[in-house]
Amino acid sequence: MNQIAKDWKDYEVLDAGSGEKLERWNKIILRRPDPVAIWPIDDERDWKKADAIYHRSRKGGGSWEYKKPIRENWVVSYKDLRFKISPTGFKHTGLFPEQAANWDFIMKTIREAKANSDQPIRVLNLFAYTGGATMAASKAGADEVVHLDASKGINEWAKENMELNHLEGKKIRFLVEDALKFIKREQRRGRTYQAIIMDPPSYGRGPNGEVWKLEDNIFELVYEAQKLLADDALFMIINLYTTGFPLTSLKQTMDRTIVRNHGGQVETGETLLPIRKDNALLPCGIFGRWTSELALENAKKSREENKFEKQFEKQSEK
Repeated sequence: MNQIAKDWKDYEVLDAGSGEKLERWNKIILRRPDPVAIWPIDDERDWKKADAIYHRSRKGGGSWEYKKPIRENWVVSYKDLRFKISPTGFKHTGLFPEQAANWDFIMKTIREAKANSDQPIRVLNLFAYTGGATMAASKAGADEVVHLDASKGINEWAKENMELNHLEGKKIRFLVEDALKFIKREQRRGRTYQAIIMDPPSYGRGPNGEVWKLEDNIFELVYEAQKLLADDALFMIINLYTTGFPLTSLKQTMDRTIVRNHGGQVETGETLLPIRKDNALLPCGIFGRWTSELALENAKKSREENKFEKQFEKQSEK
């Protein structure tokens, strides 16, 4: 099952090709590298409208070339979520817009759970970056969100997003930690979560220099994380950006860890963004989503209630 983040208004991929993508972030047009856009650019005219272009350096990293003055940062909205955008020295902007499809799932699942139970919902967001999923979970009504990232600076950015979404009164804990060490400490504390989200990098280092390599560590990470799922858990989402990592390996990992211990079902697929030109699609990594039997039942109840409400509305109109 592939998922397409198609409900954006403040963001769109205008075109892609020749290892680059042309994007509109609100009113700002950026041109950035994207190695999966392997087809040639058909027409260069739109690309000349870019306000800023990111150039890679042969020594690593790169820099932005500004075709006209733009603000250091600005805001984009997705439905009722708001995020700070700022071009960084590593080509990123502070947000992965393809994750909007996951935000929709997170908000829908938490709201359905809240409609059917008074039990508190705690969410753990690992490798949380600037907090797209954190804000979605908190906005939907999660009672507590633990936002964990190895970068102190990125966590400060996430706090700015919290303020943009007026979530200061919500319980969001921002932690600078190594993910696996934190998971094992939570196990010893006996803490559990109703939802876990993770977006591990292909390669990286923790706050104390811990080396992370996806292929070597992903199974252990998922196996240990699923031990934190509560008896009334709802979901677990894994996002991967490692080029060439097989969907089947992700599915097997989740089946052999989460499903084996908690039941429920796993869906995997590509995460995609629509490209305005030619109505094409841009691949943006893969995802695995575990949904518990409880969450599936909540969704069924919600569908039945919506169906009843629509029938009642039709009868009232008559």
